[in-house]
Formats: sequence, C-alpha cells, structure tokens
Amino acid sequence: MNTVVKPNLRNPIHLLAFGLGSGCAPKAPGTFGTLAAIPFWWLLLQDVPLIPYICVLIAGFAFGVYLCEQTSKDLGVHDHGGIVWDEWIGLWITYLALPSGIEWIIIGFALFRFFDIIKPWPIKWLDQKVHGGFGIMIDDVLAGIFALICVQTMYWIITVSYTHLRAHETPEHL
Repeated sequence: MNTVVKPNLRNPIHLLAFGLGSGCAPKAPGTFGTLAAIPFWWLLLQDVPLIPYICVLIAGFAFGVYLCEQTSKDLGVHDHGGIVWDEWIGLWITYLALPSGIEWIIIGFALFRFFDIIKPWPIKWLDQKVHGGFGIMIDDVLAGIFALICVQTMYWIITVSYTHLRAHETPEHL
C-alpha cells in the first residue's frame, strides 16, 4: 500500500471507496474497513429478504467496480490498501442468509478476513491477474463466497448435530 497517496474524502467517490474514511486507518485498513461495514449491514441489510439482498449485492458490486476503478486512477495506485468498498461487499456476501446471533457475525467476519488475507487459489490468482475496478472487487467477492460457504456449512453441521442429539434423547433426559 502506498501510504503517501491520500484520498480526497470530500470527493464522494473517494469517500465511498474508502468506506466513509474507515480505509484511512494507518494499520490494517482492510480490517478496519470490514469492521465499518458491519453497522451498515446491521441497520440496512440484515432483515432484507433474499432476492432483494442479492440485488443489493449485485448493484454494490457493479457500483464498486466504478468506485474502485475511478479512485485508483485518481490516486495513481492500483488497489490502494485504503480502498475498502470491496471489503464491504465481500463481507455482505459472507452475511447472505446469516444465521441469527452475534457469534455468526463474528465468525463471518473472521472467515472473510481469513480468506481475504490468505488468498487461497483462485483468489490470489485473480488478485494478481485481473486489474482495474473489476480486479479490485473480484478477489473480495470470492473471499466472501468462500466465507459464506464455510459459515453456512458450519451452521448446517451444528444444526444437524443438535437435531440428531435431540432426537436420540429419552424422556428421562429431558
């Protein structure tokens, strides 16, 4: 990340690309940017039905391609570390149909950050080979999908295990 290059947060494109300023954190801007996405999800998206939620994600991705591309051009830095709109969309993908409970918000956050930082294949390949606004966005989209799969699988395993255990309890155990 080039820390010398600063966004103009009076420019609404930069302001959004930098997650309303959360990407300006001097250390771990991706993590701070991801944290900043949680209250917006909590207030605006957590109760949105599935199809409209997916529409928000698609629109947010398309808008993000533009935001990230334009901000990168303006700053002269491809994928400046402070550009965190991609983290917002990636986390919101992770939170698609998120089970209820603060623990799932934390687990989803941790898994998304894990995949975004570690960048297993093909995330790393996309991050290195695909450029522009689309390239900035796509690796976080895939990290969000990986985290989404993990969250939903964990929830399913826990739910099935609990249901299985409850089914085998005898009345004297209840």
